Amino acid sequence: MRRLLLSIILGTCLAQAAEEKPNILFIFSDDQCFETIGTLGLTDIDTPHLDKLVAQGTNFTHAYNMGSWSGAVCVASRHMLNTGTFVWHAEKISQRINSSKQKNQKPNPNNQWPDFPAENLMWSQLMEQAGYDTYFTGKWHVKAKAEDIFTTTKNVRGGMPKQTPEGYNRPIDGQPDPWSPSDPVHGGFWEGGKHWSEVVADDAEEFLTTASQDDDPFFMYIAFNAPHDPRQAPQEYVDRYPLDRIQMPENFMAEYPYKDDIDCSAKLRDEKLAPFPRTENAVKVNRQEYYAIITHMDDQIGRILDALEKSGKKDNTYIFFTSDHGLAVGRHGLMGKQNLFDHSIRVPMLAIGPDIEAGAENHSPVYLQDVMATALDLGQATVPEHVQFQSLKPIWQGKSEGYDAIYGGYLKGQRCVIKGDHKLLLFTRVPKVQLFDLKADPFELKDIYQGNEALAKELFQDLLALQKETGDQLDIVSTFPELK
Repeated sequence: MRRLLLSIILGTCLAQAAEEKPNILFIFSDDQCFETIGTLGLTDIDTPHLDKLVAQGTNFTHAYNMGSWSGAVCVASRHMLNTGTFVWHAEKISQRINSSKQKNQKPNPNNQWPDFPAENLMWSQLMEQAGYDTYFTGKWHVKAKAEDIFTTTKNVRGGMPKQTPEGYNRPIDGQPDPWSPSDPVHGGFWEGGKHWSEVVADDAEEFLTTASQDDDPFFMYIAFNAPHDPRQAPQEYVDRYPLDRIQMPENFMAEYPYKDDIDCSAKLRDEKLAPFPRTENAVKVNRQEYYAIITHMDDQIGRILDALEKSGKKDNTYIFFTSDHGLAVGRHGLMGKQNLFDHSIRVPMLAIGPDIEAGAENHSPVYLQDVMATALDLGQATVPEHVQFQSLKPIWQGKSEGYDAIYGGYLKGQRCVIKGDHKLLLFTRVPKVQLFDLKADPFELKDIYQGNEALAKELFQDLLALQKETGDQLDIVSTFPELK
């Protein structure tokens, strides 16, 4: 009898503990620049549902991605997100996961990182150990199999919908455009008969219906492929953006002079999307399709938020929205994200929850991957020593001001550090030192290095320290001895 009573009490305590833990709804887009939320007033774009999230929570205005070891920047971003480690450490972990999956691949004796999924160290696994039901749908692009590390998965997608030859080098002025964003004949987001963004919303609604009937807290990782190219949306969304509504980027260039030396040449897949030199029409058409697929995705996000409301779980749910990196779409003459300008490394970051101030802006410098550490914090999960990203909770509570400096690195050709209002940007293969005042020059057009060498040297020391933290072994001292 006594044992039965203890069992009942323990069960009641566990149920209460599970009830007290908040749910986590993480909504993730792909290739979305920080400026593409309408209510922020930075771009003429329709995003009514993201606008509501801005009003309901806190907008972290300076959220960044660290960069990438690959032209597929989303791969690096998502490995950082799901392991909690800084960029070059995450590269080693991805290699370790890959080698464990390849029968003929010999282990690298210099790679001392554990096999994360095998040792239950991935984000979703840590949440599950903390008592969460974990759900995933959409774009994954991580070496570990989503099906192995989430409680429930559906429609796990690859890095991008299939692009077609007609989708590149277009439009060319004076010639018919061979590609239409609304025509299912091109496949891509239309592959399977229903737009992938709508499928993600379908899955999320289904998950929330299941979660509404369960006492366990949930962790939902809802990942859109949108607005990655091929940027496809129903015609009604494209029609909302006639070309005379599209504003040309303030930092438009027909061709970026250092593109070849910074690994953004015409051979790079993203840069092949539009013709060289860039034209006003080509940039406007690409932006038209970019805005259309974002607005279409926004409507699907609205469906997910409605489903959360209907589930009865909203009051005890934290919602986080961000993207894995930004996108140039004509800025600086570039189309992709393989650069360290703000348009490509800054992302939207919204946090909504019971104790988060509504309608607020927070300018603390953070990384988008901080959402992983935040979820672990909120879920009272074990935080392994390898997790380097920081919880946002102390920031929205006013106990922290974020990182002292932000690091950026892309392949071996670009490095940057952002501290306060200034960015030191190094092109190692040119070589070239650039310094920008981001407050006075947000579009990064005026290099103020000449005359501010002392400030550049201070920032260089910050960059050297961040190299150690991130596992960056690139020798920039020999390349830029004048900064030492």
